[in-house]
Amino acid sequence: MNVVIIDYGAGNIQSLQFALKRLGVEAVLSGNANVIRAADKVLFPGVGAAGSAMDKLRVTGLDKVIPSLTQPVLGICLGMQLLCAASEEGNTQGLGVFSEKVVRFPPTVKVPQVGWNTIHSLKGPLFESIAENEFMYLVHSYYVPPCKAAVALTEYGVTYAAAIEKNNFYGVQFHPEKSAQTGAQLLDNFLKL
Repeated sequence: MNVVIIDYGAGNIQSLQFALKRLGVEAVLSGNANVIRAADKVLFPGVGAAGSAMDKLRVTGLDKVIPSLTQPVLGICLGMQLLCAASEEGNTQGLGVFSEKVVRFPPTVKVPQVGWNTIHSLKGPLFESIAENEFMYLVHSYYVPPCKAAVALTEYGVTYAAAIEKNNFYGVQFHPEKSAQTGAQLLDNFLKL
């Protein structure tokens, strides 16, 4: 299986590569449009600020490539947020795969949210063999509100989408590569799509 992790200088890629290796998959790291298009599965990680990440995607032309992909694509953390229409972070236009807008946590909670959180209301193939209220690891200050595309929810001051799904695109706000056995199960489920 040809698995590509999109390399655009805004991802925590090493831990993701290790997590996939533990599942028996040697993922290719690439920012090349042809390599990405030829992949069986594409992972789109991201850490840092939405605006600078989108700038990097625009410079490389990947802002046009990613929404046009037809194979299963998994956005992780900022990668999930960039798949949305827009983000309040830096008033950033996203890739528009999902119509949702990413918003900042209310001032009543400490940001970033860092640590383990249970996820619930699980739906769809990403959560095969994953029980309700399993823990996932999160680090973020912005979130996608509950929406039609949500396939998992969690709470931190507010209820928000822990995962979203639309056609061949999937997004998770948490870091499956840092979420122990449950995260490994989710990555394995994605690889089996």
